[in-house]
Amino acid sequence: MQKKAKLRYNEYYDMQKAFDELYQQSKNGNNFYKLLEIIGSEQNICLAYRNLKTNSGSKTAGTDGKTIEDIKGLSGREVIETVRKQLADYHPQSVRRVFIPKPGSDKKRPLGIPCIWDRLIQQCILQVLEPICEPKFHNHSYGFRQNRDAHHAVSRVVSMVNMYKHYYCVDVDIKGFFDNVNHGKLLKQIWTLGIRDKRLLCIISKILKSEIEGEGIPDKGTPQGGLISPLLSLIVLNELDWWVSSQWETFTPNGVKEGNMKGSKGWLSYARKYTNLKDGYVVRYADDFKIMCRSYTDAQRYYHATIDFLKSRLKLDISPEKSKVVNLRKNSSDFLGFKIKVLPKGKTRYGYIAKTDMSDKAIKKVTAELKAKVINIRKHTTVGRINAYNMAVIGIQNYYCIATNIYNNLTDVNYALLPTFRTRLSCIGSTIPFAETPYEFQQKTVGIKKETKIITVGKMPLLPLTGVHHKHPINFSQDITSYTAKGREKIHKSVQCVEIQELRNVMKYRNPNESIEFNDNSISAYLVQQGNCYVMGNRLNVHQMKCIRKIPVGEGGTDKHTNIAFISEGIWQAVMTEDISETIKIMKKFNMDDKQRRRFNRLRENYGLLPIKKR
Repeated sequence: MQKKAKLRYNEYYDMQKAFDELYQQSKNGNNFYKLLEIIGSEQNICLAYRNLKTNSGSKTAGTDGKTIEDIKGLSGREVIETVRKQLADYHPQSVRRVFIPKPGSDKKRPLGIPCIWDRLIQQCILQVLEPICEPKFHNHSYGFRQNRDAHHAVSRVVSMVNMYKHYYCVDVDIKGFFDNVNHGKLLKQIWTLGIRDKRLLCIISKILKSEIEGEGIPDKGTPQGGLISPLLSLIVLNELDWWVSSQWETFTPNGVKEGNMKGSKGWLSYARKYTNLKDGYVVRYADDFKIMCRSYTDAQRYYHATIDFLKSRLKLDISPEKSKVVNLRKNSSDFLGFKIKVLPKGKTRYGYIAKTDMSDKAIKKVTAELKAKVINIRKHTTVGRINAYNMAVIGIQNYYCIATNIYNNLTDVNYALLPTFRTRLSCIGSTIPFAETPYEFQQKTVGIKKETKIITVGKMPLLPLTGVHHKHPINFSQDITSYTAKGREKIHKSVQCVEIQELRNVMKYRNPNESIEFNDNSISAYLVQQGNCYVMGNRLNVHQMKCIRKIPVGEGGTDKHTNIAFISEGIWQAVMTEDISETIKIMKKFNMDDKQRRRFNRLRENYGLLPIKKR
């Protein structure tokens, strides 16, 4: 789901102001004691439902066999009362255990799939905890946080090399991080962040100890697959971030106010020469992190100190075979699918610069993925299979485009795929020059010469892997946040055709007898109509309007937003009046044109009434 859409959802249910206040209070160092009241509020539960149903995982059943489809038909009141009842005396159902392939390995990763009601409750909790935790997290923690992504993390590492000459890298691999989180330590860390509502802490404790089907009750670890698990993992390793940062980045000398000396070149030079501080900066994405250092000695000190900190403070072990200190001028280091190495800058060897490639594992994984999709095309030549291949190519290009050597990397992948293309598609495919492909297809790729041969299957061309341009990675702007007006301006320009107060009024007039799905989608329908009448197109009075299905349920109508319309009460009366003469009398007040009349008559016919002919 797009970040912009998620922000709008907060506004739809009038929760943005509440989240902003929680964020500001947390930033000010306040503690929170009555969070369960916000978590169980009607607006927060309805927002949680909307966020949950847009999650593709909502269609995956838990141990009770239920999915989001089993909630959609319930009324809003039923859903709210069910969630509140469970929050009052929470007992999570067992978690379904599934295993998924681990990328770049023959091993499988365990996932825990909670039941759909437990996922809804976790979403309610997550929405309230995120704005509280966000200002407490380190600036250079990028995984599982709104508005941040892997590109920002890679960009930070590249910046440390290119701008600050940190050529030594501490790689530490935490062994089975998600399976080994200490529950007691985690609850203490949540308390330290200012979350002091003991009722909520009790619920989180029960979530952590949810029974895993076929395995029993876990005594450690966070359930991968649970909606709240990514946030909990951030809280666990937040202590590591600030510990590393306190060694150098945020260290303040005794007797000096924070900000007076920090960051000045004079202080940094003095600290390197005359203090025993370790020069290093942490960059983390989920449980994958690096500490960038200026010298081998500092890197070694960080390496051993970090191992000790993880073991003694967080009760976590490392994988010795995957953990090491890397001199990036001699060897490369893998990070989030990229391979980072430092090379001399120019022929004069004056300075160094970071060179980034797809990692060896990533190349192997991408090749296998695309090869499987080509084989699928051969087995079942359908538009869907060809589109799946093209979408996979676009996804690969969009993710790895920040690698400086991306063109050569994808050329290698393409070369590895040539035998598969020849053996699998020779009978059903052909080649045409790029210049002869459809215009829409040409817009999806860049840098391809006109004479380049493009493989086509049933007149549908396959996107060339090498049609990608390198993009410079951009560092994350720390001003961006979803919980301040200024921070949101950097995410999207607030151009709204429907005012927030207008949406609040629409929310007040939701039909309590309708399903939560209908009422939720009615907001989308109102926004699509831009607050105008579906038939007449003029601005609606929110106090005098009707929300209807274009096609009633009895005639096969659904609760999708495309089947929902807002009309004025006068139009509603005209639509539903069986007496033709009375309907005509009402219609005369509106002076409809042909388009408006067609929509009006379509509604009447859908409801089993005769259309009104033009006279």
